Amino acid sequence: LIALSCAMAAPTAHAANWLMLQGTEANDQAPRAKLWGFAQVDYQHTDNTLLKAGPGKGTEAAFNQIAPQLSNASGFNIKRARIAVRGANLPLDKNVNYFLMAELGNNGITTGGSGSQGQLTDASVTLNHLKGARVRVGLFKTPGSEESYKGIPVFNYVNFTSATDRLIIERHFTNSAGDTARRSPVGAARDTGLQIFDTFKDGAWEHSYALMLGNGNGLAFNDIDNDKDTYIYLSTEKVFGESKGARRHGMKFYGWSHNGKRTIDGTSGNKRDRAGLGMTYFDGKYRLAAEYITADGMIFNGTTGARTPSNGGTFSVLKDQKADGYHIDLGYRIKPNIELNARYDVLNSATDSNGDGGAAAERTFTTTTLGGQYFFNKKTSFRLNYEMRDIDAPNVASSSAVHTILSSLDDRISAQVMMVF
Repeated sequence: LIALSCAMAAPTAHAANWLMLQGTEANDQAPRAKLWGFAQVDYQHTDNTLLKAGPGKGTEAAFNQIAPQLSNASGFNIKRARIAVRGANLPLDKNVNYFLMAELGNNGITTGGSGSQGQLTDASVTLNHLKGARVRVGLFKTPGSEESYKGIPVFNYVNFTSATDRLIIERHFTNSAGDTARRSPVGAARDTGLQIFDTFKDGAWEHSYALMLGNGNGLAFNDIDNDKDTYIYLSTEKVFGESKGARRHGMKFYGWSHNGKRTIDGTSGNKRDRAGLGMTYFDGKYRLAAEYITADGMIFNGTTGARTPSNGGTFSVLKDQKADGYHIDLGYRIKPNIELNARYDVLNSATDSNGDGGAAAERTFTTTTLGGQYFFNKKTSFRLNYEMRDIDAPNVASSSAVHTILSSLDDRISAQVMMVF
């Protein structure tokens, strides 16, 4: 953290306090019920290069198709459409606030397994009675990686980094191979449980913590085994001036860990551990974020042979492997309503030669994203991204068909309109 601080001290992501923004309401100011929401309409496109080798040769490559259906290489989609109500200052107890939200868009939340349009994503109550130890209970976003934890309305890109997508956004499976039916929707970085948290101010600095115990079953309300997940989050942030809210100015350093166990292939106790360190900086003109993530245990492994489900590809997970990833994200406001963006992210998946699949299972995902944002106003924006994507199999012989399959990967163009109401 000290090294990151020194390297990034010069004017160089929004440094918001997501613990407080998502878990609490303003004292004596919040309405009893505030209806709000947002929608994102996407257009994404690849060249739809067909698989050049393997059993699926000549068919569509899963990594060139648009999620979540993986059935076309370009098209429009209502990626997210969420409606929510939140409030506080209730007649019986002004120290209680609540948050409810449902997803209506077309994504992994609404299409996975038992997911459906109108899927509940958040349902929590926060008890603010104990100074220094607020208590939040219910279903809500878990404290952790900044990219998954931050509010989607202020996300600066159309798609997540590879590390967030494959290590943090959990897919739930009943078996490790050949399972195309998910037990539940993607976890969406959420869990049902209890969290103790608070923030302490020291001049211009805010020091925050969160401890959480959850079911470890994503958006499902119930637990499916006797194992529980634990979450730890710490951050310290210098706030610049009097700026507030999701786009306030500041510099934040944070660290987190998430430890859990899963039941798969009829066996419980399979490890799924994650941890990370990162920082954000935003001064109104320059924006910078960086994060490093590690993973141990269960690792999502895509589809067999990069084939789509309609062409015989099955989703799989490596039960005992390791991975790590990082990203660096830069933003520059050339005008108050125009921002240029550049992000470089790397995921090293299946790095343990003694783990599932051995050394041959290792894959390196590298993506450079160039883009820009236009802010029509504080609640409506447009973003355009061009992703230069590459996947390598460092421990597979160069003559192997694996490299030919991976060379089928296309770059991706994406555009999105974001509307908050």
